[in-house]
Amino acid sequence: MKTIRHWIDGTAATGASTRTLPVRDPATGAEQARVLAAEPADVDAAVAAAARAFESWGDSSLTRRTRVMFRLRELLTAHENDLARTIASEHGKTVEDARGEVVRGREVVEYACGIISALKGGYSDQISTGVDAFDFRQPLGVVAGITPFNFPIMVPLWMHPIAIACGNTFVLKPSERDPSASGLVAELYAEAGLPDGVFNVVHGDKTAVDAVLDHPGIAAVSFVGSTPIARYVHERGTAAGKRVQALGGAKNHAVVLPDADLDYTADHLTAAAFGSAGQRCMAISAAVAVGDAADALLPVLAEKAKAVKVGPGLEPGNDMGPVITAEARDRVASYVESGAAQGAVTVVDGRGLTVPGHEQGFFIGPSILDRVTPDMDVYTTEVFGPLLVVLRAADLDEAIDLVNANPYGNGTAIFTGDGEAARRFQRRVKVGMIGVNVPIPVPMSHYSFGGWKDSLFGDTHIHGPEGVRFYTRAKAVTARWPHVDRSVEAAFNFPTHG
Repeated sequence: MKTIRHWIDGTAATGASTRTLPVRDPATGAEQARVLAAEPADVDAAVAAAARAFESWGDSSLTRRTRVMFRLRELLTAHENDLARTIASEHGKTVEDARGEVVRGREVVEYACGIISALKGGYSDQISTGVDAFDFRQPLGVVAGITPFNFPIMVPLWMHPIAIACGNTFVLKPSERDPSASGLVAELYAEAGLPDGVFNVVHGDKTAVDAVLDHPGIAAVSFVGSTPIARYVHERGTAAGKRVQALGGAKNHAVVLPDADLDYTADHLTAAAFGSAGQRCMAISAAVAVGDAADALLPVLAEKAKAVKVGPGLEPGNDMGPVITAEARDRVASYVESGAAQGAVTVVDGRGLTVPGHEQGFFIGPSILDRVTPDMDVYTTEVFGPLLVVLRAADLDEAIDLVNANPYGNGTAIFTGDGEAARRFQRRVKVGMIGVNVPIPVPMSHYSFGGWKDSLFGDTHIHGPEGVRFYTRAKAVTARWPHVDRSVEAAFNFPTHG
C-alpha cells in the first residue's frame, strides 16, 4: 500500500507522524493509498524550514521569483494530463473536469509571473520642501493554506503562487481525501528552481489544522471550506494573532427570467448543477424561476438531467463521476428524501443509481426538486452534491429578495436577454460574484475570488489584487536629504508640511 508523505524542506518526509489515513478511489470505494497524518511536531518542522528559507527568499529579487513562476507554468502545462488523472483517481471527477481545474489554477501562476506590476508602489516628489514620500509592500514571512478536497490543485494554486511570488514562504495543509496532487506540485516547484523550504506540504486532519492555526511562526492563513469550519478557522487563527482569510460555503442561485433562451439556460444549469457531482463552491444548487419560466424550463431540465452520463472519472465519455465518500452520497440522498417529505415535488430522483462494475462506488445520480420553499432543509443547507432545487418567484424583485435573504453570498447568476433587468440584478443582489448568462462566474486570475455574508470571514478575497494585499504589508517612507552646508531646523511642535 502506497504511503503519501509530507514535503518538508525540499524532500518527502515521514517526520513524527505515526498515524495514517485512508485515501480511497470514489469510483470503487477501495482504499488505494494511505496518507500520513501530521503531528504538531511535523508542522513545527515545516514552519522551521519555511522560516529558514524566508531569510533569503524574502530578500530575493522580483526577477528571480518571477523566473520560478514562469518555469512552474511551463511544468504545469507539460504535466497537465498527469495531474488531471491523479485528481480524477482520488477525487472522482472526470479527467476533463480535472484538466480544467489545472488550467484555471495555472492562470493564477500566470498572474504571479507579472507580480512586479502588482507590487509597484507609489512615489510623490517634493510633498514638502526637500521632502519626498513613497510606499512599498513587503512579504509577511511564513504563511499557510488549508484547502478542501473539491479542488485539490486549483484552490492551493489560488494561494501559494501569489504568496511565494510576493516573497513569503508557504506551508500547505491540503485535504487528506485527495492529497497526491500537492506532492506533485511540490516536485514541480523543486524542478522549477524554487529553493528548499519555500514550499512545504503537511498532510493530516484536525490535529494538523489546529497546529497550523496555533503556530506562532505562521503570520497568515488562507482557508477554503465549509462555513462552520471557515468560522472556526477565522476565530482561532485571529485569536492567535494571524491574518486570516476564510472562504466558506455557498447556496448559489440562478435566477431565470421568462425571456431567457430555454435550451441555453437548461444546458448551462445542468452543467453548473451536476458538473463535478455538484461538489463545487460555485455550483448552482438553487434555480429561481420567475413568472411562468418554470413551466417551460422544468421539462427541459429534467430531460437533460436524465441524460447526464454518470461513471468513473477516469473513463472517457462520462459527464459526472461519484461524490467523494459514501457519507457524502448518503447525505445527498437524505436531502432528496427530506425535500419530498417537506412538500417539494421530485422531478428527477438520482437515488439508487448503480454503475455496472462499480457497485461499491460512491455514485448518486442528478436530482431535481421543484416547488422548494425557503424554510425547507434542502434549501437552508449546503448539500454539496448533484441536487438542484427549484424555487418560484412572481417577479425579479421577489427573486432578488429571496437571494438576499439567504445567509450565503458566494456566487449567483441571472439568465435573461433584458439588459436593464441584468443591470438591476447585479447592482441590488448582495453576493460577491455575479454571472450574467454565465452560471459559474469564477473571476479570472487578475480579479479576486470571494463571497459575501457567511461565505467569507475576513477582509480580503483570494488571488488577484486582493491576494497580493493579503500576503504583503505596506511601508510608507517620508525622506529628506538636507544639503551638508545647510541645517534643517528641528521643531518641538508636531511636524507640518510647508
